[in-house]
Amino acid sequence: EAREAGMTTAEYAVGTIAACAFAALLLAIAQSGGIESLVTKVIKVALSVSL
Repeated sequence: EAREAGMTTAEYAVGTIAACAFAALLLAIAQSGGIESLVTKVIKVALSVSL
C-alpha cells in the first residue's frame, strides 16, 4: 500500500506539469496578434447585438 501512496504523488506531479505546459501554450497563443484581433472582433459583435 505504501507504493500506491507514492503513485498518487507522482500522478499529481505529472498533472501539474501538464497543466503548466498547457497554460504556457495558451498564453503563447493568446499573445499572438491574430488571436487578439479575433477576440476583439467577437467582443464587438457581441456588444452590437440588440436583444
